[in-house]
Amino acid sequence: MIHRQTGLGRGLGAIIPPRSGAIRPATETDIGPAPAATALPSTPLGTSGGTFLQVPVSLITPNPKQPRRHFDHAALEDLVSSIKEHGIIEPLVVTRGDAGYELVAGERRLRAAQIAGLETVPCVVRTASEQEKLELALIENVQRQDLNPIEEAVAYQRLIDEFGLTQDQVSNKVGKSRPQVANTVRLLQLPADVKQALVDRKISASNARTLLSLPTESERHDLFQTMLSGNFTVRQTEARVPHPRRARAVADPNVQDAERRLRESLGHRVEIKRSPNGAGEIRVAFDNEEDLRDLTNRLS
Repeated sequence: MIHRQTGLGRGLGAIIPPRSGAIRPATETDIGPAPAATALPSTPLGTSGGTFLQVPVSLITPNPKQPRRHFDHAALEDLVSSIKEHGIIEPLVVTRGDAGYELVAGERRLRAAQIAGLETVPCVVRTASEQEKLELALIENVQRQDLNPIEEAVAYQRLIDEFGLTQDQVSNKVGKSRPQVANTVRLLQLPADVKQALVDRKISASNARTLLSLPTESERHDLFQTMLSGNFTVRQTEARVPHPRRARAVADPNVQDAERRLRESLGHRVEIKRSPNGAGEIRVAFDNEEDLRDLTNRLS
């Protein structure tokens, strides 16, 4: 049985250790070449090793591995107002660099602090590998639900491509089920205009995934235009998708239910074909080599 994970594999408590005492200003001895990053352990990192410092904003460079690419200007202005009134409540997470610090988590807070005119910001200084930098940035954004579906898909794919993780390993690190990760990554197969509509929140990820079930590009384009013309629910969208099994499914709801349960368990498209004598076959679709390996492991 597959158990869905409801929380992140490592929450912000694993990124930001509990603070004791005041945050001291960063000094010249705090700034220098970063120590060699250690390999990321297989178990969640503890809270030891973080140092709280008050770091000049001018010494912090953005995280090049930041998965988030789009920032809501209105929300950013609200954050600026909050920082002006209350200050930064939650520290940023940084690593030491050659001549300053590199941001790992907290880009919205850093941008808002710059706009608000703050000279220094509270930070937790951590040692992190390149893989961990991406993971920590992804964890923070996913936990706050700040990423749009395409940004999330790109971040998962980067963990797979750059660090050789499987979708199972990605799901464990970010606290999502393997089917959730697989379905999110599949969004990268969509045409550029559909992905942009997802970024702009003009359509939902569920509706976008429905487009992938259509066999031709022209059919996907037509349904996409229909989505843009009105506020369609997932069910209404799926009703517009040609479904050759629909007549048979109405006659045999047990088969349809079995397909649904298998699809949810495996995270792949499933089709059950039955013959009049009761025999039949189950077909499971996969999108790439990694999906095939994952499916083989699950069925073996």
